[in-house]
Amino acid sequence: MTRRTVLQLGSATAIAAIVLLTTHAAPSAADVMPGDVITRANAAQVKDLVSPGLSWCVEHGLRMTIGVASSVPWPPAYRDATEKYAAQVRLSDDGLHLEGYVAGAPFPHLDTADPAIAAKLVWNYNYKFYNGDDFDLRNFDADTGTIADDRPLAIERHFLVSHFRRLWYVNRLYVDPKPNLVPNAEGAAYKETLHPLIEPFDLKGVGFTYWRYLDPARQDDSWLYLPSLRRVRRLSTAQRSDALFGQDTDVDSYYGYSGQPAWMQWRYLGQREMLATVHAQHFPVKWGEPADWAFDDVWEKQPFHVVEGVSKLPQYAFSKRVLFISTDTFGIPYSDMYDKAGELWKIWINDAKFDTKPFAAATTAVYPYGVVFAPGVVMVDIQLRHATRIALPSHRFAGEEGWYYNFGEAMGTTEHEFTVAELIASGH
Repeated sequence: MTRRTVLQLGSATAIAAIVLLTTHAAPSAADVMPGDVITRANAAQVKDLVSPGLSWCVEHGLRMTIGVASSVPWPPAYRDATEKYAAQVRLSDDGLHLEGYVAGAPFPHLDTADPAIAAKLVWNYNYKFYNGDDFDLRNFDADTGTIADDRPLAIERHFLVSHFRRLWYVNRLYVDPKPNLVPNAEGAAYKETLHPLIEPFDLKGVGFTYWRYLDPARQDDSWLYLPSLRRVRRLSTAQRSDALFGQDTDVDSYYGYSGQPAWMQWRYLGQREMLATVHAQHFPVKWGEPADWAFDDVWEKQPFHVVEGVSKLPQYAFSKRVLFISTDTFGIPYSDMYDKAGELWKIWINDAKFDTKPFAAATTAVYPYGVVFAPGVVMVDIQLRHATRIALPSHRFAGEEGWYYNFGEAMGTTEHEFTVAELIASGH
C-alpha cells in the first residue's frame, strides 16, 4: 500500500497537496515506456492501461506513441479561487447540489474512503479549470461512417459547423462580471449552443441550444431548430443521450460527460494509472493510417479515478457510463458507455493539448496560462463498427485557431447568442 500526492500546486502560498490517495492497485501485467509505439500487433501491452472501449479501439487500428508524462498546472486565478472558497463548499444532504460554491475546485481535498467521493469527483469535473468563462469553437467538421481494421473510414455523411459556444454564469474568473454573471433571472449554470450547420445541404441551418440550470430539480431547456420544417423542436432530457442525424455522438457525451451531475447515481470504482492524450503534438488533428477514423498522437501515463454513473431517467439510452477522471486536471480523456443489456456499446475519446496557444504561429487564442485545445474527438459505436471523427478546427480552414476562451463580447459570445430567436435567425 502506497501513499501518493497526486497534484502539486506551484505557488509557495498554494495548497501543498490537492489530493492524497491510498492506492491498492496490483502491478500491471504489461507496461509501456516513452518512445514505444502501440499498434494492433502489440495492443495487449496497453490493455491494463486503458478502458475496455479504448482497448477495443487499439486492437482495431488506433495507434499510440508513448510520450513522457508531465503534469498540467492550474491557472493562478483558478488556484486562488480554490484556496479562497473551497472550505465553505459542501455537498447537500441529498447529494444533488453544492452549497456555498462560488468558484474554483469545489472539493480539492479528496478521501477515497468518503462515501460521497464519486459525486464530489463529478462536481470537480463539472467545474474543472479549463471551462473558462466562455468559449467559441469555430469552423469544425465531422465525418461519420463504418470502420474496418484495414481500410479508411467509409464516409456516409460529412458535417461542417460554424460555431459551438458556451457561456458560464458561475465560476467566472476572467471576464467581468465575476464570479457570477448577473442578472441571472433563469438561474442558469451555463448556456450552450451549436449553430448553424453549414453542411450537409439537407441539414444546412440546423442548430441546437440548451440551458443548464443550477437547480438540479429543473430539467434542461433544449431546442433543436430544423429549417426544412420551419419549426423549433423541444427535446427532453432523456433525448440528450440519443445520437442525431446518422452520426454517433450524443449531447450528454460531449467533453466526456456533459450531463447534469444530479441526474446520475454515481459509484466510485477506484483509481488506476492510465494512458491519455494530454499534450497532443498535432494541431490540426492528425488522423491515423489506414485507420483514419482515429487520431494518431502522443499518449502518456497519468493517474485517474474511475467513476460509474447510472442515469435516473428510465428512457436514457445507456445503462451506465464509466468516466475516467484525471486527478491532475479533473478532465475526462475518454468514457465508455454500455447498452441496456450491460454490454460495451460506445466510447468517446478526446485528443487534448494543454498549452498557452494552439500552435506556434497563433496570434489570437493566446493565453498566459494553460488552456485545453482539443484538435480532435472520436466517438465509436463498437457494436456497429461505426464512428464519428471530429476535427476541431477543420483542415479546410488554414490557420484557424479554433478555440477562443474568455473573449466574451469581443468574439460575439453574448447572452443573445443563446436565445431561440438567434437560433432561428442564424439558420436562415
